[in-house]
Amino acid sequence: MTTTTRPTPIRTALCGALAAVLALGPAAVAAAEEPGGWKGEGGLTLTGGENNTVDAYVERAREAERSISVQVRAAAAMSEAELVGFDQRLKSPDSLKRKVATALAEQPGRNVDTVLAGITDAVRYTLQWDDAAYTSGVATVADTLAGWRNDSVKWSNTWGRASGYKGLNTGWRAPRSGQLFEVQFHTEASKKAQETTHKLYEEQRLPSTGPERKQQLQREQDAIFAAVPVPAGADSLAAPAPGRGPVPAGV
Repeated sequence: MTTTTRPTPIRTALCGALAAVLALGPAAVAAAEEPGGWKGEGGLTLTGGENNTVDAYVERAREAERSISVQVRAAAAMSEAELVGFDQRLKSPDSLKRKVATALAEQPGRNVDTVLAGITDAVRYTLQWDDAAYTSGVATVADTLAGWRNDSVKWSNTWGRASGYKGLNTGWRAPRSGQLFEVQFHTEASKKAQETTHKLYEEQRLPSTGPERKQQLQREQDAIFAAVPVPAGADSLAAPAPGRGPVPAGV
C-alpha cells in the first residue's frame, strides 16, 4: 500500500518563503539576516552598519533643513513662485535607503559614505510658475540663493532635450551646515509630467528590471514629456555666479 503525503499549508508557506529569500542571492540574504540590516523592493539591501550610517545622515539632514527652508521660502516669495509639496521637503528614510542601496548595487566598488556625499535631494524643494513667469522666476531664485552663499553644485537643465525629462534640477550646498539640498524648477505641465512618470522611473531604476522592460518604460516617459511646452528662454537658463553677499542672520 502506497501512502501519499500531502504538503500542509504551513509547509507550503515555509517553502515559498525560503525560495523567495534564496532568490535574493547570498549577499542580500546576509544583509537581511544581519541585526539592524535593511531590505527593500527588488532585492535591495543594506547591512546593519550601512543602515546605521544612513540613519545618522537622515538626522543631520533634518537639523540642517530648518535653516535651509527659511532661505528657500524667502526666495520663493520674492519670485512669486508656488512652493509645491513643502511638507515633502525631507526625503523619507526608506526612499533614501533605496537610493543608497541602488547605487551600491550598480557600483560595487563604492561605499555608503561616498554615496551619501553625492546625494543632493535628502532635503528638496519644488518651485513652480506659469510659463510666462518661469524664466525670470528661476533667475531670481537662483541669484538670491547664490547671493546668500549657497554654492551651486548641480545645474541640470533639460528643457532643450529632444526627448525625456523636461525641467531644471539644481543642487546646492548650504553655507554653514554644508548640507546638500535640491531645488527643482517647474511649470505646471512639467510638474504634472514628473508626477505621472514617477512610478515608471522608479521601476526603471530597480536592479531587477530587465533591459527590454527598461526600454519600454523609457519610451512611455518620453511620450509624456514630449507634450510639455517649453517656456521662452528656459533652455538657456545657466547656473548663477558665486555669491558674495552675507549669509542671512540665523541661517
